[in-house]
Amino acid sequence: MIGALSRRGLLWTGLALTAAGCVTRPRLVASDQGWPELEPVDVTAGRDGLTLLMASQGCTGRSDVTFYLDRTQKTAVLAFARRRLETCRFGKAGVIDLEFSYDELGLRRGERFKVANPSFR
Repeated sequence: MIGALSRRGLLWTGLALTAAGCVTRPRLVASDQGWPELEPVDVTAGRDGLTLLMASQGCTGRSDVTFYLDRTQKTAVLAFARRRLETCRFGKAGVIDLEFSYDELGLRRGERFKVANPSFR
């Protein structure tokens, strides 16, 4: 049969496709408003740290949010994300504010930074 794959050919094709998938890395594509792939937030800089505002269905806590600090550019870039999707339905939906100190974010007080997330408002 012409064009039919043998078991060995199918195995090698599957391994090649798997290896190709492992080699590629997803990239965030920057726009003027940050990275649209990230959840919208607002960040307010205070004396000792940042206050993060984000939408919530009522069950997101501080431990549910993680961050990434990128220092490969002139200005540090900070991105926030949830560790997992918020699926609760019994909480009160609204906006929550979470506080992070500059030390735990890896920033120095007064250091310039950008937030990669799009604006919440």
